[in-house]
Amino acid sequence: MSETTIKNPLTLEKESTIFFGTYARLPLHITHGKGCYLYAANGKKYLDMIAGIGVNALGYANPALEEAIIAQTKKVIHTSNLFMLDPQFKLAEKLLEITGLSRVFFSNSGTEAIEAAMKLARKWASSISENKRKIFAMTNSFHGRTYGAVSLTAKTKYHEGFEPLLPETGFIEFNNIADLEAKVTDDTAAVFLECIQGEGGIYPANEDFISKLKELREKHDFLIVADEIQAGLGRTGAFFSYMNMGLEPDIVTSAKPLGGGLPLGAIIGNERVSQGFAKGAHGTTFGGNPVACAAGLALINELESKNILDHVNEIGAYFKSELEQLKEAHPEQIVEVRQMGLMIGIEVKGEAAPYVQDAFEKGVLLNATNGNVIRLLPPLVVSKDEARLCVDVLAQLFKNAKQ
Repeated sequence: MSETTIKNPLTLEKESTIFFGTYARLPLHITHGKGCYLYAANGKKYLDMIAGIGVNALGYANPALEEAIIAQTKKVIHTSNLFMLDPQFKLAEKLLEITGLSRVFFSNSGTEAIEAAMKLARKWASSISENKRKIFAMTNSFHGRTYGAVSLTAKTKYHEGFEPLLPETGFIEFNNIADLEAKVTDDTAAVFLECIQGEGGIYPANEDFISKLKELREKHDFLIVADEIQAGLGRTGAFFSYMNMGLEPDIVTSAKPLGGGLPLGAIIGNERVSQGFAKGAHGTTFGGNPVACAAGLALINELESKNILDHVNEIGAYFKSELEQLKEAHPEQIVEVRQMGLMIGIEVKGEAAPYVQDAFEKGVLLNATNGNVIRLLPPLVVSKDEARLCVDVLAQLFKNAKQ
């Protein structure tokens, strides 16, 4: 599809008359995408450094994904989980092969994967003790918007007006070993951890904290749940970020890129929890949709056959080097650059939103998170030239702000 201007493009004014006001959208009517670019109704193209908030790992219009989706739609789009379907089985087997874990449950989304993991943890713990109910997450965490997931999300703004939240949940200060030791007990059912916090500003868990968490699991017999919804499937240069850090979780939650752009989430559990869900204990109508699973299998095959994880590490290192040079040139604006693979945070002094707006006007789509962090989650196939373009625009923004 060529770059053309569309008459009567969609507007924010129209949005305000038909939707609940939940999103701070950019004034951008997208018509299509190709590679790492999105094309708009105004005839312009934009370099996308957001990738659908980490969903579009292979960018846009990837032939392997398109072929897998089209082929499956010609067979069956939906049947429910009353029957056995090839794409489900093949994707589940692939996830078990990658992780070395034992069982899979497919959901529709990341927040539903978190809900399933919470239920599985409580169910598993109930067989040990009726008092073993407490579920902890970390301060600065984000796990989703449904009631269980938001109860584990340590952001007050997501709680306001929705209280009371789920009981027997709480927070441990991220990377604080003393707080970890003080809070987990024999009554702890599970601890949820993002090995690298995404929404919180691209903060990694440190080695000592993870080591202590594993030690306390042995002492108190609880589950470690690795939330890989944003950091998983190649984003950090490994299939899952916990693999970068020597963690062996009992449950892994996955979503975002898992369905190749279609809604799909999963929990993957080890042998400890493999019998945790009996028939009827949990379920979903749409989870594990065969079209989404076919796309997910195509995604993983592309990651493996095209050596995309090696590419992620190479381009991630390039981004890190270039952004560190920007930090040296603009110390009055850039506080820190945090990076693991193509999960990158640029902490700035003041609000990050103005930089996002200025980059948009220059044809680059960025994202702000945690107030003062410019977040980069480009497609994993981003080229060095596209990374260079992004860095050049950022350099302009910091130079302009300085002046």
